[in-house]
Amino acid sequence: MLKLRRGIVLSVLAPEGGWQRLTAEVDGEPRPAVADVGTVGECADGDEVVVNVEARDLALGSGGFDVVHVNLTRGLDGESLPGAHVMKLNYSPLQHAVRPVEERDDTAPGDAATDALDDLPLRAPVAVFPLHGHLAPVAWALGQARPGTRVGYVQTAGGALPGAMSGTVRELLERGLLAGHTTAGAAYGGRDEAITTAGAIHDGIAAQGWEVALVGPGPGILGSGSALGHGGIVGLDSAHAALALGCRTVLVARMSAGDPRPRHQGLSHHTRTVLELLLAPVTVPVPIGATDPGFAVARKRGHVVHEAHAELDGYAASGLPARTMGRSLDQDRPFFAAALAAGATLGGMLP
Repeated sequence: MLKLRRGIVLSVLAPEGGWQRLTAEVDGEPRPAVADVGTVGECADGDEVVVNVEARDLALGSGGFDVVHVNLTRGLDGESLPGAHVMKLNYSPLQHAVRPVEERDDTAPGDAATDALDDLPLRAPVAVFPLHGHLAPVAWALGQARPGTRVGYVQTAGGALPGAMSGTVRELLERGLLAGHTTAGAAYGGRDEAITTAGAIHDGIAAQGWEVALVGPGPGILGSGSALGHGGIVGLDSAHAALALGCRTVLVARMSAGDPRPRHQGLSHHTRTVLELLLAPVTVPVPIGATDPGFAVARKRGHVVHEAHAELDGYAASGLPARTMGRSLDQDRPFFAAALAAGATLGGMLP
């Protein structure tokens, strides 16, 4: 069962791009909470709410707050999006209708069922990254290498599902380092919605004019410590979708020198596993001079390990997010260097 509790809103901060932070009293204890305004509406002081307390009670690193499930005071008169009939989070208690990008064509249903295939191959570069912390350095380095490039972000499963939760995405959009944000599959709440990752990539490149697509999860990551039971494995499906669409596909390497877990030191097992399971070769950018036994394994499987410059000092001065898993850029330089090398590599792949 969902771990739901009643609470009273004690204080509310202004919404941040559709995500509202608040404090709610639950069982006599003030607790931090968040409300996804796009799905449950805004909260105000004194509102009676029902919150999901599971993540905070489990002390999850990316879930140190309760989540408003429903506002009993002002959240029971919502209306669906007019004309929408495709469901996100379908048949869960949070199902809601959206208008997906795959329905952009105005022809009668069925007439354009194969139109997207006429655009293939797309050939544009697509970078698949395993952690949301890679998004900003990849986008920044790409912007430095090729200013003005139209770059879109496809948010997948593997981390947080609400598109409004990421302050990084809002800042990248405001700075012009991203031109679009589409939430695909179970993820929801982006500027655009897609039923599938393949549909999101195709629409972004073929319809919205993205020159590069960055594909990866929202904030946080799922994990069990096993080879296949982690959010990074979603990158396998994302890379296959990009390859099938004819895109030049880049896999951003997860690397670390500061993670205390041996499986993530050097080239993370998340990246190694995806490289071993991929059915076709991809490009794996790495910082100049980086060494790891996993690179040799990648080359043996036909992948292209491409060395590129990582402008760490420039990124540190950019003001963009520079922490991962609680560690600063100086505490885990390889993590950011690998992402910056990927952005530089993408810039070199453009005409």
